[in-house]
Amino acid sequence: MKTIFSRSLQTTIIFLVVGGILALALGGFFSSASDSFGSSLISVQTWVSERYITIRDFFNAPNDIVSLQQRNAQLESEISGLQTQVIQLQQQLTDTQVLAALVDFSQSSPESVYKAASVIGRDPSPFLHYIIINSGSNDGIRRGMPVVTNQGLVGHIDAVIADAARVQLITDPASAVNVRLQNADTDALLAGSLTGDLALEMISQDLEVQEGDVILTSGLGGDYPPDLLVGQLFNLRKRDYE
Repeated sequence: MKTIFSRSLQTTIIFLVVGGILALALGGFFSSASDSFGSSLISVQTWVSERYITIRDFFNAPNDIVSLQQRNAQLESEISGLQTQVIQLQQQLTDTQVLAALVDFSQSSPESVYKAASVIGRDPSPFLHYIIINSGSNDGIRRGMPVVTNQGLVGHIDAVIADAARVQLITDPASAVNVRLQNADTDALLAGSLTGDLALEMISQDLEVQEGDVILTSGLGGDYPPDLLVGQLFNLRKRDYE
């Protein structure tokens, strides 16, 4: 056993020594070969690095997608919140404009009392011209009351419930408003039509009128108070009678 161990040890030592001698003897060879080996090693490292990056990106892609989806959801939520704020600001602006117009209108006609209301619906029929407002009998609205905007007469209250009312527009075919021409100092009847156009009737063809003449309520018949602005003459057309 001792001899075997000794030989085994000798073999091991000799191998190492011979390996060292070969390394010294072949130093030039290994020196030149090391450059080639180094280049090959760099190429291998580069290839492995590229493959690693590709594999890493492949496994990281789902996480990136989830992150993008979460970011998109956050942005959509922020956009929705901003849109809600814009709508609220627009509504506040509209309410302010309505109140300002109401103040201006009431100051121009201080003899009347005005109540603010908003349109919440309209009659779907193409032949009837009605709208629904959000004020009713609980707000002091009564049948027959005139309805105006800052641009003039709209119609009158046709039906009322507790919290809403129906307005017959002056463009309705059944509507007829007693009016007068401010410049011509003459009375006439303003009639609605199926098309929504308004026409002056019961007016003398010899009367000198022109486009742009102001039309006001006359107060005749008691349906409307006098001197409410209705509009202006838009088109003049005389009818031929035989």
